[in-house]
Amino acid sequence: MELELKTTHLNCYDTLLDTTLFQEETLESIVPDACPDILRIVDTEALVCLKSKEAQEGRMEVAGTARCAILYLPDGEQELRRMTVSIPFTCAAEAAGLSRGCRLTAVPRVQSADARMLNPRKVLTRVSLAVDIQAFAPQTASFCDGVECESAAGVRQLGETHSACLVVAVEEKPFTFSDDLNLSGSRPAAAELLKTRADLVCNESKIIGNKLIFKGEADLQLLYRAPDGSLCPASFELPFSQIMEVSEVGEDADCALQVLLTGCECTLDGEEGRTLALSLSMLAQAVVREERQVSLLSDIYSTAYALTAERKPYTFYRLLEHAQRRVTVRELLETVSPVREVCDVYVNVGAVTAAREGAQVSLSAETSVTVVYLAEDGSLGTAQRAIPAACPVELPEGSACTCRCVCPGERFATPTGGGVEVRYPLDFRYLALMPHTTTGVSEVHLDESAPRDTAGQPSIVLRMVGEGERLWDIAKTYGTTTEDIVQANALGEEAPQAGQLLLIPKKR
Repeated sequence: MELELKTTHLNCYDTLLDTTLFQEETLESIVPDACPDILRIVDTEALVCLKSKEAQEGRMEVAGTARCAILYLPDGEQELRRMTVSIPFTCAAEAAGLSRGCRLTAVPRVQSADARMLNPRKVLTRVSLAVDIQAFAPQTASFCDGVECESAAGVRQLGETHSACLVVAVEEKPFTFSDDLNLSGSRPAAAELLKTRADLVCNESKIIGNKLIFKGEADLQLLYRAPDGSLCPASFELPFSQIMEVSEVGEDADCALQVLLTGCECTLDGEEGRTLALSLSMLAQAVVREERQVSLLSDIYSTAYALTAERKPYTFYRLLEHAQRRVTVRELLETVSPVREVCDVYVNVGAVTAAREGAQVSLSAETSVTVVYLAEDGSLGTAQRAIPAACPVELPEGSACTCRCVCPGERFATPTGGGVEVRYPLDFRYLALMPHTTTGVSEVHLDESAPRDTAGQPSIVLRMVGEGERLWDIAKTYGTTTEDIVQANALGEEAPQAGQLLLIPKKR
């Protein structure tokens, strides 16, 4: 007969996708009629915003817009001008198990952007993007932790407890930030905004009850042209705090939270050029993992009847580390002519990889730094360089590691002999999990028509304990119980040692 299984059910998420998509987009654009002809393009920087993410059957799509600010010198004029080009993008990935019920996270970033003049009224803009994506399918994980049976059947059960790090919540929350900003009185007024850059950092998150509370700041960096034609930077630190709903999650759960832009508008407000109207649209995405104790029925037998059991494999993950390591990059960018003043500096992060050699994992990122500067002769120039960065971490062999990299905080660029010295921080955010595969009983059949034959078995057996052998294994082999062996040998709480002789009584 089939024995009734006792089953534990856990609601969690299965990770279907965790990868990075790379996308390149180009667009030909005409210079607006209100703008003068282009003489020379000085710099191109892109700001990317997520618009949508959607899961379909076997496929997911992510869409957004890269808004490129093209700075150029106009023909017949000395003052730097700006042309804005918006380039839409859509990228997709396929994976088995994807459906409309899946939860998605997507974080796009700019790897590089450039523009080439086709003629004085036409430009070709190219932007390279990387989109970090994750897809999670809701599931109910079932584990057999025992069987229902009568004591006369002589069924013995062995249970084991395993620690499992499960994705228990995937939530998101859109929110906005709007404010009027004032330029410092020590800075010139603004005649035209040339660039807007917003770095979003979440520096604190905590789960209280069914609420996820998180705080952070938007680091807004501007480049504008003053009425006298000079280029001026400005920056603002804008704090934000939000509450997101989560459910059935413990307060000690591990939360990976990312905040990204879905929209950014910054304009001059008023005629004096000292007030800015800012509106940021943001999306917070949270992936919550929690350690759960899972009980499995790992073995079973009967001292009275023939019993067969089927097993299935389970893979559990234990959380080793979810941490952040900061690396500071310092390099010299050579320039064609001596630099009088740095006008702007920005960093794009490209491909991020994790390479293992023994117990050491090298996290690496390709970065590109760009400096816009004013040369000693008064001309505007741009210096750009690709700089790899690495961050070594110690992780046990066999562990799985995923990594993301961001460039938060202030970037520094200082004129020096032969060029510009740049310095900027990189945060490597990595998650390390250790897999463990075991087996558990999935089906049990007890044959009551085939009682266990013990007639030819001696009433007592003298048995030596093998290396790594458990009392359970010995009791199962001889059709007795661990309690009977303990009682016959007056064993204490400690397990018998390899080579120890044991009396194995016959089960009556």
